[in-house]
Amino acid sequence: MNRISPRVLLIRGMLAGLLAGVAAFLVAYVLGESKVDAAIAIEEAASAGHDHAEDAPVSRALQATAGLGTGTLLYGVALGGIAALVFCYALGRLGRFGPRATAALVSGGLFLTVNLVPFLKYPANPPAVGDPDTVVRRTTLFVLMIALSMLLAAGALILGRRLAPSLGNWNASIAASLSFVVAVGIAYALLPGINEVPADFPAALIWQFRLASLGIQVALWTTFGLAFGFLAERAIAPAAAPQEAVQPMS
Repeated sequence: MNRISPRVLLIRGMLAGLLAGVAAFLVAYVLGESKVDAAIAIEEAASAGHDHAEDAPVSRALQATAGLGTGTLLYGVALGGIAALVFCYALGRLGRFGPRATAALVSGGLFLTVNLVPFLKYPANPPAVGDPDTVVRRTTLFVLMIALSMLLAAGALILGRRLAPSLGNWNASIAASLSFVVAVGIAYALLPGINEVPADFPAALIWQFRLASLGIQVALWTTFGLAFGFLAERAIAPAAAPQEAVQPMS
């Protein structure tokens, strides 16, 4: 493989992140917005006639289209840049994986640590769920869970690399994975839980909203992994295909 500047991969990562943001927006708009509208309707019905629509500085229609699109695109570009930097470090250090496989591993690892592990402890909730007075505490716990998940994943990778010479790559990978699962379970047990769902709130709506929230992240990281893997491979080995094409016939 050719040497390449991290700047080139960073730009391509941000481009792939932009595409991932588009995919996330489509999933959020199709699957998530109807659940948000239903939750808002429940919140307004419980507010004893207060007209939140007139008080809102931004209309609900604008929030669900331009606002949602802007947010997901910026989110995708930012995460794409971060993931590209992780890819630059990981390439060649995770075994004999090419750019596409490394991009897939990085995308899957970031989805696991940044989204799935924190989600299983502190799942997303729709509007009307959660005490406004505890929003800072809930946000702090969620960010802490993300940080712990990433640190534990990094520790598991280091453990796996150190065990590989004595146990072999397969057994070392299993041991590192088990250590990560155990460490995450301990973190789940030590961190406080949050249960602020009203007793009369529809359980089906919460379940559907949480599935939609997780689906958005799956769409984001899947699209990024596929797009960035393609772009990174083209950047790292751009001349491979033409060189093969002009080989003289025997």
